[in-house]
Amino acid sequence: MKPIKEVTSVLAPLDRSNVDTDQIIPKQFLKRIERTGFGKYLFYHWRYDDNGVERADFELNKPEYAGSEILIARENFGCGSSREHAPWALGDYGFRVIIAINFADIFYNNSFKNGLLPIQLSEAEVEDLLKKSKEKPLKITVSLETETIVTEDGDTYSFKIDPYRREVLLNGWDDIALTLLLEDKISAYENR
Repeated sequence: MKPIKEVTSVLAPLDRSNVDTDQIIPKQFLKRIERTGFGKYLFYHWRYDDNGVERADFELNKPEYAGSEILIARENFGCGSSREHAPWALGDYGFRVIIAINFADIFYNNSFKNGLLPIQLSEAEVEDLLKKSKEKPLKITVSLETETIVTEDGDTYSFKIDPYRREVLLNGWDDIALTLLLEDKISAYENR
């Protein structure tokens, strides 16, 4: 996984609650066995009409949010089925950070395992950031090292990440990398 220390990007607002995993990556696109290639199907039914044409009124189709690495939504993000494809699709699209009031448990855990930083803020803080990001494109900097979000206007929001998960993301360690950190001990055990 790519380490996450600091991400600076325009904030992409998805002003919706209860965004479930079937909306994030619809079931008909789950036939792939690789972890890549899902980004083009992210929010497919919201992004495209029945003819595959981009919907101009969908937030992420607006040019000012193109290339954003930080997404913000309301409460209960990632609810629904436990598909790991949801964080794969978000990451493949280019998002590195997801901000919401809260997340579904399985999605939250899958995010850390797949190199996404899910940040929980209060309802008032999310409302404030959504409002600002819809008034004009809002560039923010998310620092996992200091556990802060700083807007280009100087507003600061704090968040907390479990220390173990924080260290894993700061170093870009997936489960295999964590196992390899113990390679000396594993080899010594095998040699005995």
